[in-house]
Amino acid sequence: MGLTLVIPASAQEDAAPKEDKVVAVVNGHEIRVSEVQMATDDIIGQLPDLPPKLRYPFVVEYLIERHLLAQYAVKEGIADTEEYKRRLALYQAKALRDAYFFQKIRPQVTEEEIRAVYDQEAAKLQQTERVRARHILVGTEQEAKDILARLQKGEKFEDLAKKFSLDGSKDYGGDLGYFTAPEMVPEFSKATFALKVGETSQPIKTDFGWHIIRLEDRKQGAAQPYDQVKSAIRNVLLRRKVGETMEKIRAASKVEIVDEDLKKYAEEASKAAKAFQEKQQKSLEQGGAAAAGTDSAPAGESSGGKGDLQLPAQ
Repeated sequence: MGLTLVIPASAQEDAAPKEDKVVAVVNGHEIRVSEVQMATDDIIGQLPDLPPKLRYPFVVEYLIERHLLAQYAVKEGIADTEEYKRRLALYQAKALRDAYFFQKIRPQVTEEEIRAVYDQEAAKLQQTERVRARHILVGTEQEAKDILARLQKGEKFEDLAKKFSLDGSKDYGGDLGYFTAPEMVPEFSKATFALKVGETSQPIKTDFGWHIIRLEDRKQGAAQPYDQVKSAIRNVLLRRKVGETMEKIRAASKVEIVDEDLKKYAEEASKAAKAFQEKQQKSLEQGGAAAAGTDSAPAGESSGGKGDLQLPAQ
């Protein structure tokens, strides 16, 4: 049901270290860089919020404790128990799955393919005009006219937005950050993109109320540098390759749900998993985390107050 779309964490990096040196020895067992890499993949979601340079010693200490307990488990006969054998079968399946991914699937995503996707998405952004604007949202036309009059007398737009605006952007002085025309409701976008930089609009009506808009900046889209988004693109393409591979494997296999209770929810769960997969893919198709980065509002204002003005994702 799509769980295989979770790919190993180090899939964005080289599959094997250049030098597989020994970093620690536990009662004769050598812990190498490759083992640290694999362990990091295995517990990445459980790691505390540590900077990258501190994760390495943390994972090495984790491995030392693991091997100490494993060695004592062997001494005390745990390796002969049914509990151990069941766990071994589970972990063996995971190990084989991960090895299959690195040896068979990962090589399918080439540098040429990543670059081609980047160039395609970057070209789309370069053709898209984006603007940054502030607005003040009020309930009536008369309120909007009153605010416009105060602006014309020299009062600051940001101060009036914080005092009178009805939406979340008031906390940022009405700043909505950068956006493209399709991102906002049509009436708002039409009025905003018709302004010159520094110009303030007349009262504009939308389904949300009356707006006074000031255009702060306009620019053509620009992609982030390739090296900064290469790993993100690879990750999206890898998810796609894993999905394609699983479709072929499942089609050639016999999978039967025998638990009656599970059958009741299998279809619903399958739909939910499919929706999740589609959402993940949109990061590439919409030029999000994949190829083309976008300028954001100032620090602390990344989401600004676009709120209800934004059209829902199609």
